[in-house]
Amino acid sequence: MRFASIAHPGQVVSFRDALFTGLAPDGGLYHPVGATDISALVPVMEKTASFQDVAAEACAALLAPDIPAEQARSLARRALPFSPVLRRVDERVLLLELFHGPSYAFKDFGAQFLAASMEALLQGETRRTQILVATSGDTGSAVAQAFHGRANIDVVILYPSGRVSELQEKQLTTLGGNVHALEVRGSFDDCQRLVKEAFQDAALRAALRLTSANSINIGRLIPQCLYYLFGGTRKAELGEAAPTFCVPSGNFGNLTAGVYAWRWGLPVRGFIAATNVNDVVPIYLESGRFDPRPSAQTLSNAMDVGNPSNFERLKELFKGSWEDMASRIEGRSVTDARTLETMREVHSAHGILIDPHTAVGFAAARDHLAASRKGDAASGSAGEQVIVLSTAHPAKFSDIVLKATGAVPQMPEPLARSLSLPKQARQVGTGFAELSEYLLESFG
Repeated sequence: MRFASIAHPGQVVSFRDALFTGLAPDGGLYHPVGATDISALVPVMEKTASFQDVAAEACAALLAPDIPAEQARSLARRALPFSPVLRRVDERVLLLELFHGPSYAFKDFGAQFLAASMEALLQGETRRTQILVATSGDTGSAVAQAFHGRANIDVVILYPSGRVSELQEKQLTTLGGNVHALEVRGSFDDCQRLVKEAFQDAALRAALRLTSANSINIGRLIPQCLYYLFGGTRKAELGEAAPTFCVPSGNFGNLTAGVYAWRWGLPVRGFIAATNVNDVVPIYLESGRFDPRPSAQTLSNAMDVGNPSNFERLKELFKGSWEDMASRIEGRSVTDARTLETMREVHSAHGILIDPHTAVGFAAARDHLAASRKGDAASGSAGEQVIVLSTAHPAKFSDIVLKATGAVPQMPEPLARSLSLPKQARQVGTGFAELSEYLLESFG
């Protein structure tokens, strides 16, 4: 596998180069180029019970020759000792629980693998690398947990003041050490803009060794493909038909990773892009018009993105064709009221507590199935299996879960411990000069 900037597809780089550069020097996002085909591994994965085995074989196939096959297998097993859990809800819907890692959110898969890869590739070097990350919620806590204490790496996390949950904030602001939190007086889109400006600033690039652990970094997306490969090959739970994946979406890295897995050979019926009222991509899929706008604040805060950066990668995957993208991806948006209603219904009917992001996905899956049932006979959708990605532990949103269901989810002990720790964060404005000054003073 090789990578190139979307802006200059002829300038091809290695996995290592893409990993440590983050954003290409021309400002474009890196994306995979060349013919990547792991379809021959799918029958092997279908017979494999362990997520770690699936991850090891996929990484060996995808990352060679930059990382030799045996080293890639070892890296995958070391970085990802936790596993997704596929849970059936009813005859048509399953949850793929992705919150069994250190920060109790799906971002752990990408962050842990990225941290382990960077640390391994930096062995023997003396110059430190600075990771710059914007977060709307779970990315920051996952990156903080993954990179805390890693050799030769400093992490700076920008998050929007008042727009992440208390638990998310505590997870990214209480570690200290090589993890530094900047509380930005603005929105996630402001945080994301500041990160992009930093990567394109010549003075910063000369003085620092900047890279990212956002889904800006292709090294975050590659390991996220692994749980699609695992969930989509569980024939004992799914039967023989290829599943539909319903993906709660904000910056659209998670959905992009799923499309990569499909492109590389995983049988997939289709995808549902589930958003809250920040629905610029569902509008595009319906109309062909992409009109970014300021994000609106919702209960599913990690999805409050008005200009998703990974939309560029999705367009590249479909060669800029709106028709092709819309034929493979269906867009659906869900209001806060519907989110609460879905959380209440899932708990009442099935005894399962879900977080608001998962609820957005679950509601979108139900709407999709209701619409497809009307044309089951003609479309061949009878018996369609929809896998909803369950992206965060409900305890990370206890107040919203309580409001919706009247029940309090059990708090994992590491989460409870983080709530008792003092917050360590520096407030900054939305101007780039203030961020630049901080980075040069701290790490230049």
